[in-house]
Amino acid sequence: MKLPQISLGSRRRPLVGIDITTSSIKLIELAESGGQYRVESYAAEPTPHSAVNEKAIVDANVVGEAIRRAVKRAGVRTKECAIAISGDAAITKSIPMPRSLSENELEQQVEMQADQYIPFPMEEVSYDFQVLGPSEKDPEMQEVLLVATRTENVNQRVAAITAAGLVPRIVDVEAFALENACRLLTHQMPDGGIERTIAVIDFGASTTTFSVLRDLRVVYTRDFAFGGQQLTEEIMRTYGLSMEEAGRAKKEGGLPSNYQPEVLDPFIDDMTQQVGRSLQFYLASGAGRTQPEQILVCGGCANIPGVADVIASRVGIPAERGDPLGQMRISSRAKALGVQRDGTALLTACGLALRSFDENAKY
Repeated sequence: MKLPQISLGSRRRPLVGIDITTSSIKLIELAESGGQYRVESYAAEPTPHSAVNEKAIVDANVVGEAIRRAVKRAGVRTKECAIAISGDAAITKSIPMPRSLSENELEQQVEMQADQYIPFPMEEVSYDFQVLGPSEKDPEMQEVLLVATRTENVNQRVAAITAAGLVPRIVDVEAFALENACRLLTHQMPDGGIERTIAVIDFGASTTTFSVLRDLRVVYTRDFAFGGQQLTEEIMRTYGLSMEEAGRAKKEGGLPSNYQPEVLDPFIDDMTQQVGRSLQFYLASGAGRTQPEQILVCGGCANIPGVADVIASRVGIPAERGDPLGQMRISSRAKALGVQRDGTALLTACGLALRSFDENAKY
């Protein structure tokens, strides 16, 4: 049975994008006028300790309370939101279907064939589909994207959102949200990314996502365990600080003079090695892969001074810090809450908030 909780479509009404990670909960609300986006509201709240483990929500009520605090600080007006499951929790498959099928017939065909591609009992699965367009191989066929996940992955997030007093309207996949957000980076891309190959690397707290876009469409993505939390933990060990103290010192400074050579520089070396390794995996992933023409460095680690220049010099590809808010107007309240400072870490949250403006409404 097709379950309604996971949806690739949206409707044209305000949605708050909420990104739940092991280190923080970030929410953002966007408005659009005259083709320009505006940040209406924003807040970030530390994720309660041990409440999220490797992107799985362990305590929905505690996470819900943290979301509620963020909503209050942000001054969000709408209660409807979009959230996402991690890419490694989702199964995606492009399947060919006849173009002659009506909408109802297409839904029935997908339901009949879904169990061929999903390695779990269908009663344990939430899924949805979206028509991608005509097949390149056969003009009589169309490509349909099937996306599925265990229902428990959806329910964890729905429970946390509900505990916060909000209404979850869209459950997306992080990789799709990131692709959606990349339209906010086109001002930094050569030719706006059209007919260009661009790599976007999003350094999270414990997980990093490396994506390659061609013509602004993701053609390759890879998640791996690496992130800014490793730097925080090294600061803790080196200087005997608590997690909270180390995180604050990492952002605000004030660490001893040996911090740069003994702690930060080795971490930057690790970052560049991860980028180089990801490029190698991408180039080896299929025939016709070409070196990206640019790397946009995103996530909290992108704020390390000079890190994009170091990556560029080590891998031999121009790189710069990604700035998804660079072309946006920003409300005074969101500005006061530091949205510009945190902007490079808001790709997923922005991609979810952009669902407010999807034309392909599904409900």
